[in-house]
Amino acid sequence: MIARATRFLILRGGAIGDFIVTLPALQMIRDRWPEAYIELIGYPHVARLALQNGLVNEVRSLDQAGIAAFFGRKPSFSAEQVEHIRSFDLIFTWLHDLNGAVQDNLLLAGARHVVYGSPLIPDGVPAVEHLVRPLESLALYTQQPCPRLVLDADVRAAGQKVVQQRVGRQRAWAIHPSSGSPRKNWPLRHFRELADRLTRDRDVVPLYILGEADASIQEELSRDVPPKQLVTGQSLTELAALLSACDGYVGNDSGITHLAAAVMQRPVIALFGPSDARQWAPRGAAVNLLQAESGDLADLSPDHVWATLQAALSPDRLPPHNENQ
Repeated sequence: MIARATRFLILRGGAIGDFIVTLPALQMIRDRWPEAYIELIGYPHVARLALQNGLVNEVRSLDQAGIAAFFGRKPSFSAEQVEHIRSFDLIFTWLHDLNGAVQDNLLLAGARHVVYGSPLIPDGVPAVEHLVRPLESLALYTQQPCPRLVLDADVRAAGQKVVQQRVGRQRAWAIHPSSGSPRKNWPLRHFRELADRLTRDRDVVPLYILGEADASIQEELSRDVPPKQLVTGQSLTELAALLSACDGYVGNDSGITHLAAAVMQRPVIALFGPSDARQWAPRGAAVNLLQAESGDLADLSPDHVWATLQAALSPDRLPPHNENQ
């Protein structure tokens, strides 16, 4: 008789950065139960990072999995939902659930056990540490959790090919001049000045990482930046692969900066203004954090960022390079 594999369900919404700071928790679960079947219900364009990294076995959409029914005070579950919930040995949820309705309704639908972690980060508490704390109830602990994404060799090779097509034999630095809020953006003119210095003094080709909401930035850059240096339309997995092939990264407090820190071993320069870096700073051996003391990123001079970049590139500051990551 073949024993049934242990089955876990993980519920996690949130934007790119929110998901990436949850990766250590997912890694702890996978390390403890390497043979378990783990299903993740979230936003697929983000959650597939965990699938690609082997942390989960399947990803389903939060919008299509009928999860909305579990937020109601008088829920009505289909027979299929009940059967699905009851099939799991343990359910982890990091969904917003201030009144406990989701937990109660999961149990009402037949969940055997639910571990809840609040996605609301207390002031001054590092997000990555807050999100692993619920696992202490299962005797799972870790010191200094740090999000990491280890890409498959073929994924890394695809990223290297894309970068080579854009910069030839020169080195590339990724620059992400946007974020989820204009207040968190270093002025574009400062990014341009930094990119010019990289080109002039380091013989580096800057690659600007732009998203769907960055049309105005793209329009301004396209006036004098070659098209090959404007990176658009990438999935997160494709972008992770591209970042892994770059020699460095500079960006604002954003999900993409968290992605860069998780996937790169080369210098990552993270620029913080009004956000609390104690909570949201990305972690990694090569991460260099700069926070504007005034809270206004416009006060952070290009000279200051350039000096940090130069120091990060000194041989004694660079972490050992591992071709497998």
